Amino acid sequence: MTHAVLAVGLIGVSAWAVAVFPRSVLVFLLFQGSLLFAYVARIPSWLRVTLLGLALLVLMPTIGFFNGYYLEVATQVGIFVALALGLNIVVGLAGLLDLGYVAFFAVGAYSWAIPGSPQANLIFGGNAFPLSAWWFYAFLFVGLMVAAGAGILLGLPVLRLHGDYLAIVTLGFGEVIRVLANNLDKPINLTNGPKGITPIGRPPVPFGMPYSEAFYFLVLLIVAVVILVNRRLENSHIGRAWEAIREDELAAQAMGVPLVRSKLLAFACGASFAGVMGVVFSAKQIFINPESFTFLESIGVLAMVILGGMGSIPGAVLGATVVTVLNLQVLKGLSLWLNELKNAGVTVLGYNLADLPTQLEPAKYERMIFGVILILMMIFRPQGIFPVRRRARELAKQV
Repeated sequence: MTHAVLAVGLIGVSAWAVAVFPRSVLVFLLFQGSLLFAYVARIPSWLRVTLLGLALLVLMPTIGFFNGYYLEVATQVGIFVALALGLNIVVGLAGLLDLGYVAFFAVGAYSWAIPGSPQANLIFGGNAFPLSAWWFYAFLFVGLMVAAGAGILLGLPVLRLHGDYLAIVTLGFGEVIRVLANNLDKPINLTNGPKGITPIGRPPVPFGMPYSEAFYFLVLLIVAVVILVNRRLENSHIGRAWEAIREDELAAQAMGVPLVRSKLLAFACGASFAGVMGVVFSAKQIFINPESFTFLESIGVLAMVILGGMGSIPGAVLGATVVTVLNLQVLKGLSLWLNELKNAGVTVLGYNLADLPTQLEPAKYERMIFGVILILMMIFRPQGIFPVRRRARELAKQV
């Protein structure tokens, strides 16, 4: 009963505080923390689902009305949650280290960006393109299928590879896709090269809803479906086959697990989620170019999976949330605050921050601080924030 009262009160108070102080990063972090407390609190399942549903479906859009940036952050969190859940299948369940995961994100994004923009007229001519905005919803499935096919194409040549060799090949695949997108502007201009594609058509939204809210609800719906699919896969014979391959490939094969089919299915399933979110990302941003899909994006998604706990669905969700909020809010806010101190000429320990060299600009600290946080996390909690029970027991025995 106490936990239920605390969860309800914390969500209510934090939502009110965000509405009153719409510019405060700390208050918005308090709201996000209240959602985490509602998930881990010892309360009935129906109350937990009700509180989280109320917070995500009602309170978050209301908060976004007062400060649209918060809704943008929530939408970005949702996109990366779906990406982390897809990579969690490949890395966490099947144990296949994939460093080129962003390639599937790019394939999905270009699958809608080309026919959904005037770029298609340069390729095909005529008046059939760009496609009507209603086609966006059909291309969610097209992006899924195209990315799944790309996942199978990646899986076929790497079936016999393990560990570092698999990581190198997948890294190369990710770079190949990015370089192709960068150079396929001749002899036929497919991707418009480094200039990118714009404007990309946005889907029609009901009831005259603002696009920020429409994309938020769309991403939330897709994330809910992805979590449901992940749950069903994890508890199915396919999920158990992936876990067997992750633990010991030879033993799994000896017990009758079909390695080729299981690995290809893992690559295809993980890639399909990235393809769907790529379609959403391209329509949301209106503009994409190859620099939207760099190697650092793959590393970021992998960090989300590891930080949350490999193989754990709640861990992937929390890891994606933590990393996205760190990059978009906490570290950005810290950088802006340090810049304000520098511009104001504040003196710290006898040193005037206005004299700080350009090589030590506060904005350049963000990656370093993020890296330090990841290092500390791996030292003190290598199993992740929300690890699966087996992973936690294994690491506990090693210690």
